[in-house]
Amino acid sequence: MTSRPFHRLVVTATAGLALIAGAAPALAGETVTVTSRVIYPGEAIPADALREVVLRDGKVPPSAVAMSMNDIEGKVARRTLLPGRYIPMAAVRDAWLVEQGASVQLVFVSGPLTISAAAVTLQPGSAGDLVKVRNVDSGKVISGTVMADGTIRVSDL
Repeated sequence: MTSRPFHRLVVTATAGLALIAGAAPALAGETVTVTSRVIYPGEAIPADALREVVLRDGKVPPSAVAMSMNDIEGKVARRTLLPGRYIPMAAVRDAWLVEQGASVQLVFVSGPLTISAAAVTLQPGSAGDLVKVRNVDSGKVISGTVMADGTIRVSDL
């Protein structure tokens, strides 16, 4: 039979080793965000489908999961998100800023020179994504970066 002081010593030593190894237990009251209903791929994640839950003492969430509602509110699910489960950040993406087949403005800027043209997107994209577009006038396929205002900036026409 183990005595109480020995058990206390083992628990203390284990906690000390965990701290040294960098696997510190979660702080009391740490929260993570989970869904309150099923969210399907391609569906925008509304705030009313999310809830924050408090972790039990000693429970450590996996790395790269949504810790707050601000991390994922308004993003789009890449895969099915089940209620009450951790939400991996790899399972969500930013909403598309330009959709496939949408008419967009191509912009080329070099110093004081600015050239713009009409184009049609060949793939969807978020701000900062590299997408392919087809120039309406020439039919040439060009790659460009989606800008925050919905235009496509190209480096070479």
